[in-house]
Amino acid sequence: MHLIRRATTRQDALIVAAALAGGLLMLAAHGYSTWSDDWDFPFWVRLVPLLGLCAAMLLRRTAPLTGLALATPFNLADVAFGPSIATAMIYGDALYAASLYGRRRTAEWLLGATVLASLAVAAGVGTGLRDVAVGVVAGAVAGLVWVAPVLTAMAVREHRFRAEAERRRAEAERERAEAERERAEQVARLAELDRRAAVTAERARMARELHDVIANHLSAVALHSSAVLRVPDLDRAEIERAMEVIRENSVAGLAEMRRMIGLLRDGAAEDPATRPRLAELDRLVRHTGRSDLSAFLELVGEPPELPAAVELAAYRIVQESLTNALKHAGPGRAEVRVEYGPRLVIDVSSPLGRDGARLPGTGSGLVGMRERAAMLAGEFDAGPDGGRWRVHAELPVDRTEAAP
Repeated sequence: MHLIRRATTRQDALIVAAALAGGLLMLAAHGYSTWSDDWDFPFWVRLVPLLGLCAAMLLRRTAPLTGLALATPFNLADVAFGPSIATAMIYGDALYAASLYGRRRTAEWLLGATVLASLAVAAGVGTGLRDVAVGVVAGAVAGLVWVAPVLTAMAVREHRFRAEAERRRAEAERERAEAERERAEQVARLAELDRRAAVTAERARMARELHDVIANHLSAVALHSSAVLRVPDLDRAEIERAMEVIRENSVAGLAEMRRMIGLLRDGAAEDPATRPRLAELDRLVRHTGRSDLSAFLELVGEPPELPAAVELAAYRIVQESLTNALKHAGPGRAEVRVEYGPRLVIDVSSPLGRDGARLPGTGSGLVGMRERAAMLAGEFDAGPDGGRWRVHAELPVDRTEAAP
């Protein structure tokens, strides 16, 4: 059974069974011709070509050329006995299968061979019977039996080839469309990630600005108001000085808040002219201090033309460092040193506090200063240094190096 399955297919076996039944029926009904009354053969002799053709027909898919080679002698024998309709149809199927399931060059070769054979039949019959009309009819019948199956197989083969090419083209189009869809989804995901990153960066920038701008002024207000409330015997001059500091920081804080609210509401870019500059550090340092803490500014080098981003970052780092000194430093003096050179160097040191912070802190100020320096490819460090708290930052002065 395994060998039978390999030699043929179930479909071909069913076709052979139907062909054999039809052939037997045609033989029983005398569906064949004879060359003469003396040239007639019994039933069992005509059965041999039919059985041989049906046996060869089992190989129509698995070995079509072998099947055609086996079927040809039986077909010639049947023609010699007298052409039969059943055997002619079976042999035509052998030609069809060899042309369809074999190689393309095989079909072309069979087409040429069958055309020549049909012409040979026409010439032979016409010459032998000395009747051109009969020869033409014989050649036409031979062409119908031999040439037509080959042409039909070639047409089916071409149709299948085109259908397969169209299927592959459709598959390629589908894969291309799927790739385009995946790429569109990736672009959409990247755009969403970029949007989220932009939103996160903008929120971080707003948080830094709000903290650095407002915290300084509010810390000064809170510290001086606390000093006025805690010390009952302050003289009039000290009270006026404290209230002046409170007033100046309140007004400056309100102005900064209005500026930022305007930027958020209008959505416009910030005017560089309104940004704080390092030239205003002297005023910032002069208005920073407590009753037990003073501030001092030292400038080293000739101030160059700095990029706006570098100048803003440097100012905010000094501002936040002084705010932290107000909240956490002990009695003494906070020193601010700004050195101009190949890189802008900022050093802010203040005494370490021993009694705890005067105002609560969250640590976001140090994070903001570190972020400002990192965005400009600069360096930042903060920590205790020999009894003092030191903030050190280096920012690039070159415009291309300082570009975020």
